[in-house]
Amino acid sequence: MFDIHPATVEDAGELFTLQRAAYVDEAQAYGDPFILPLTEGLSRVERQLTADDSLVLKAVVGHRSVGVVRAVTTGTTGVVGRLAVAPDMRRRGIARALMTRVEEELRLRHPDLAALTLFAGAQNTTEQRLYRRLGYAETHRERVADHLVMVHMRKELDQVTAGSV
Repeated sequence: MFDIHPATVEDAGELFTLQRAAYVDEAQAYGDPFILPLTEGLSRVERQLTADDSLVLKAVVGHRSVGVVRAVTTGTTGVVGRLAVAPDMRRRGIARALMTRVEEELRLRHPDLAALTLFAGAQNTTEQRLYRRLGYAETHRERVADHLVMVHMRKELDQVTAGSV
């Protein structure tokens, strides 16, 4: 079993390592070892962990971080990114739980949130399937390199009104 907690700057090194391990297979699928999650530096991870508009959650088993997700808000939109699960811990519900929890936390922090957006590599059908099951719909595709197409997705959120449960 795993628990989900807010990540802190003290977690940066472990989350940086987790991210790199989690994205290796995606880089291999694209034949590109320079995808952003693999080239992003530790200092950027640290900045995200300390930014006022940022939310970073980690999934933990014992003392080990086994999953992570990040989100920021822009106006009434939450932007979710860098969902990563340790390769040896996949298919245990960690990604789904992180996505559910990040949505809950964003809604608590930003009651006026109207939508969540994210993107996934077009070849990563497993990730896209998860997002669709969680209510995301494809909005468009963007070719970012000859070998790389990103699928942009969005989830409209029901507005919570005062007094509603």
